[in-house]
Formats: sequence, C-alpha cells, structure tokens
Amino acid sequence: MATVTEVLPAELAARLDESALRKINEAPRDERLAALAQALGQPPGETLVELAGTTGLSVVTELKIDEETRPLLPARLAAEFQLVPLKIAAAKAGELHLATSWLPDDIATDWVHTFTPREIHWHLAAAEKVQQLIRDNYGVGAGSLDMADEVDVALAEIAGDTDADEDAAVVRFVTDVITQAIEDNATDIHFEPQEGQLGIRYRVDGLLVPVPVPENLLRFQDAIISRLKIMARLNISERRLPQDGRINFKAGGNSLDIRVSTIPTIYAESVSLRLLNLRREAYTLDRIGMDAGEKERIARVLDSPHGIVLVTGPTGSGKSTSLNAFLREINSTDLRIITVEDPIEYEVPGANQIQVRPEIGLNFASALRHILRQDPDVIMVGEIRDRETADIAIRASLTGHLVFTTIHTNDAAGAITRLIDMGIEPFLIASAIELVIAQRLVRQLCPKCARPEKVSPNKLRDTLAVLGIDASEAEGVETLMAPVGCDFCRGTGFRRRIGLFEILRPNEEMHDLIVKRESTRTLARCAVKHGMRTLAQSGWARVRAGDTTLEEILRIISVNDR
Repeated sequence: MATVTEVLPAELAARLDESALRKINEAPRDERLAALAQALGQPPGETLVELAGTTGLSVVTELKIDEETRPLLPARLAAEFQLVPLKIAAAKAGELHLATSWLPDDIATDWVHTFTPREIHWHLAAAEKVQQLIRDNYGVGAGSLDMADEVDVALAEIAGDTDADEDAAVVRFVTDVITQAIEDNATDIHFEPQEGQLGIRYRVDGLLVPVPVPENLLRFQDAIISRLKIMARLNISERRLPQDGRINFKAGGNSLDIRVSTIPTIYAESVSLRLLNLRREAYTLDRIGMDAGEKERIARVLDSPHGIVLVTGPTGSGKSTSLNAFLREINSTDLRIITVEDPIEYEVPGANQIQVRPEIGLNFASALRHILRQDPDVIMVGEIRDRETADIAIRASLTGHLVFTTIHTNDAAGAITRLIDMGIEPFLIASAIELVIAQRLVRQLCPKCARPEKVSPNKLRDTLAVLGIDASEAEGVETLMAPVGCDFCRGTGFRRRIGLFEILRPNEEMHDLIVKRESTRTLARCAVKHGMRTLAQSGWARVRAGDTTLEEILRIISVNDR
C-alpha cells in the first residue's frame, strides 16, 4: 500500500509534521480525508476542495452509479479502496469515471485495471457519500462476502483454506450489519429468509427499512444464521423450535445488549435482533417531547408520596423511556427506588434495578412481592401482564408507595377498563390511579431540510375531521412544514422521533364512572370535558409547531385512538 507522502501533493505534505503524516497513513482509507483536515485545522469540505485543486482532480458532489458500470468492479475492491464506478464516457472511447474518498495510488489503479481495460478518469468525493453509494449499490457488508471474483477465489485456493476464509467473511459480514444498524440508529434487525433470497431489514424511527445486501447473500444464508445463533449461545442444531438468547456486542464506544429471537419458517429460521444501547443518553421530560403544560401536570403527580402512574401504548411507543425519564426527574438520595424490568434499557444512578428471569421463576409478580419487603419509596414495574402483577401493584400504591408501570391499551381511558377486565375491583382502581398517560412516537421533521409548504384549506379541514379535531382549528393556517430530504436525514426528510401524549388524571366525576364500570368511551368523554388533550390534538399541536406532519399523525394514530 502506498504511503501518504507518495500520493499527497508536496505543498500539502510540507505543512504536516511526521506525527500527522503517520496518523493519516495509519488511518483507514475512508478516514484519511478527515485526518488530513484535522491536521490542517480546517473543515473536511474545505480540505477536499484544496486537495482537488492541488492534484488537478475534480470534486463530485452528486454521486450516482450507472447500471452498466456497477458490475465492472467487485464489491470487495470498492470497499477496500473506497471507490465507486460512476459512468462510462461515450465521447472518450469508453473512459471509466471513478470517484474515491482518497487520492488514488498505483495499487488501486492496478487493481481496477485487473477488472477492466478501460482508461480511468478519477474524481474526489466526500467519504460519507462514497460509503453510502457502496452500501446502496453493493449492499451492507458486501466487501466481506464478495468471495465470487476470480482473484479472491484464486488466493483462497493457493492458501488452501477456502472454508476458513468464508467463515471469516461471514463473521465480518454480521459485524458490519450490526455496526451499520448502530450508525443508522436502528432499534431492531430482522434476518428474513424468503424464496430465493435472504432479506435484511432495520427498524429505524419506527419504520422497517430494507437493507441493501450483496447479490450472493443467499449462498451464505445458513452460515449467517448459524453465526448469529453462536453469538447468542443458542443451539445451532435445533432448527424446529423458537429460541431466545442475547449477545453482548461492542463496537467503538457502543456497548449493546442484543436480544435475539429465532423462529422456524418454511424456508429457514428467521432471526430478530433487538438492539439495546447500554451507554445511550437517558431521556428527560424535555427530550421525550413534552411541552410546558404536560410537564407541569406530570410534575404535580411525581411529587405525590403514593399512587400509581400508568403509561400505556403499543409496543415501541416509548413507554419505558418515559418511565425512566420520570424516575430521573424524582431521583434523589432520600428516595429508595427499586425497579423490575424486562429488559433493563437504561441505568438509573442510585436505583436498584432487577432484570426478570422467567426461566427461574423471577417474573414481575414474584419480584414485586419481594420488593415490598425492601422498604421502597418508589417502585417501577416494567409491565403489567397479568392479574397478579396488577393486584400487587395497585395494593402497593395504596399502602404508601409511588408506583410507575405500563400496560398495553390504545388510549388513556382504556387502561382503566383493561384493569377492570383483569379482575381488579373498580373501587381499588379509582382510589389508586393518580395519572394515566397514553403515548405514541412520531417521526420528527429533519431540522436541516424541512421547508414550509402551502396547504389546501379544504384538504386540511377534511384531515382534521378524520382526526376528530374541530375544523375551526384550520382557520388562518396557510403553510405547514413539509419533509424534503438531505444527507443528514438520508433522504427521508425525518430525523429521530418525538412523543405525543394524552394525559388523564381522574377526578371525582370519573371516580364515580369507574366504580360504575362505565365504558372506555364514556370515561374518555368525561376526561376531555375536564380538559384532557387527546393524542390527535397533541399531534396537531406538534404539526402547528413544525415538528412533524399531518401524514405522520394519520399513520400513527389509529381510528380507535381518535
């Protein structure tokens, strides 16, 4: 491999000391431009332009690979040298245009000529754009599994260890897939065998996103699934029954607890990974998206010495995140906080956190019984799944403990009727519940590219009517923020998610309705009459504030929530 001093222009090299040159030379090819920029004390974009000016190479900002050029070079070569074939110039005897994130050397040029005799015209481009183009066109981890080209096969045969090389390639590929998921802020990875292919999808900001994968991925399907099962310490010979395990994964500064679940399908085992970043920053009431009014209503309850606070919503709506934000809000040295969770997603300093282990009989109910003997002031129960857990939590809240927990229902009022359906006496529920919060997560507009867009008054009124919001709310609204798409949000127009909240605090009238076992709809009407803002109204407030779009609200809030 050529050294930095051999390819770097003399006028630039002269501005660097030996230590900086060595650091650049030792950096991976896709990080060399950033290392050079740091050594020169200027932004990478400015460094790229200067580098192009001193070498005579042009800078390409809009990168796109023509279909006929993509097969010219193997994925491993593209990944190794961080280069992509852009197009074949018809006007210059089929000259091949290549973009790279670092100055090309003789070795890179020779490797390209190994696969094509065409004349080469080099361009420079930002490293992150070259990486994204490689992923989009060759697939995530394509360089790891690209064993099919003649050079790689020949080298493996000479070494006499083809199987070992392929095993190492699978290990690298799985690591690349998980690492890329972390970079994309994915919460889940799904490996889904289908007829003739192995699909991989990430869940990012609540949506499933197909992952571009190498064309020859099916060939490695069994090895990839076995690798995941080995990492999770599962039985690789058992393919008929579902299995659950966990992986402790470290990549850079990230430490992840990955929950692994396998199920048998008609083609092969489907594997799902839930990524829990143990070092991610915990959320506060501000970060989960609560406005001043919502924070004030919740703060009054958090100061209560006893009672139960229920957070409700579907899977993936941020319930555990909210509970941990509440705990951090009240956490102090004079409170004994004990939690029982499955899984423990955030560490709360000073709290005693218990991970449930059903296989040895440590479930929510049994843990909760023992917690009550530990002199707690505040108890957090990850989820109410059965009558026994609900009964213990309710009674704990009535005996001088502040209890936080979650339950699966569509709206705030539904949590009360759900507890009644479980067999809890209504008078106990009416006495114990201090607050019920229903919540959803919607995608937040990208702060860098969102732009105002004119709206049709008639369409706006119709949409608000579907959400159950008074049409008068559309008066005076001429523009709303809309998604555009940029590099920061990967072209989606959205970046991260923000919460919508429906906060119900029972009053005397509602106490009577609960005792009478009134319906969810009746309870909801009573709460709205006394000032509760529905999920749809919370969503409309976020749209008016420019945080999200009406389409997002319609996607997230079901008919039953309106």
